[in-house]
Amino acid sequence: MKWTVLVDNRTNDPALETEHGLSIFLETERHHILLDTGASDMLIRNAERTGIDLNTVDYVFISHGHSDHAGGLKHFMTINDTAQIIVSPDTLSGKFFSKRRYLHSITPEWPEISSERLLTVEHSGGIADDLYIIARIPQVHPMPKGNLHLFAQNAEGAYIPDDFRHELALYTDGLLFTGCAHSGLENILAATPFPVNEVIGGFHLLDGHESEDELRELAYRLTDSYPQTHFHTSHCTGDAVFATLKNVMGERLHAFSCGTTIEI
Repeated sequence: MKWTVLVDNRTNDPALETEHGLSIFLETERHHILLDTGASDMLIRNAERTGIDLNTVDYVFISHGHSDHAGGLKHFMTINDTAQIIVSPDTLSGKFFSKRRYLHSITPEWPEISSERLLTVEHSGGIADDLYIIARIPQVHPMPKGNLHLFAQNAEGAYIPDDFRHELALYTDGLLFTGCAHSGLENILAATPFPVNEVIGGFHLLDGHESEDELRELAYRLTDSYPQTHFHTSHCTGDAVFATLKNVMGERLHAFSCGTTIEI
């Protein structure tokens, strides 16, 4: 198994572009999976620069309904006309907004997706030999405080706190992709019915939200509850947050950026 970061907020390679978004190309023994699509067509340019052929993608996994994860889908579909699109129906029907700094829409512009290519997931379960989707994640453990800025619009047009029923996570052969982990990293792990060796994604732990004590307590809970698991993060995990977690988690916590390639 091998994964390469195509889109992220950060890069260590000046040849690769960055944006506020996330997209990862995952190669398993059976599949080539695009984990989210970033915010724009940047994934296409960065894929070309890293030698990745997006025509080989057979599944696109959309973790939730925000434009920084799904905005690139319409561009991807201009170059790949066969990949199946895995998404929550609540993602496709939802209207999403952020009130951070100012009120603005973060709903992506969805392309037309034929019924043959669309794979909507409402409940947790397997969709292929080695792919398992976690849906409707129970919210037992603390949720990220950055969610307080995020809203959905109901049928009456009112802005209501987003409950993230539209968020999915993907598991395959020991690897768990969290998207932004708006539902909370601990909640996603608890809802995954298989051993997790590697966690990959944003953790939605923004600088200046959780206190250092809260972050340290989270780090200790993760290391105690998942002693064999390594965590890889960037995108919506703040730099100061990462440093605090790293002080506790040590070599169990890793940062990624555009161009990062990991072979497991």
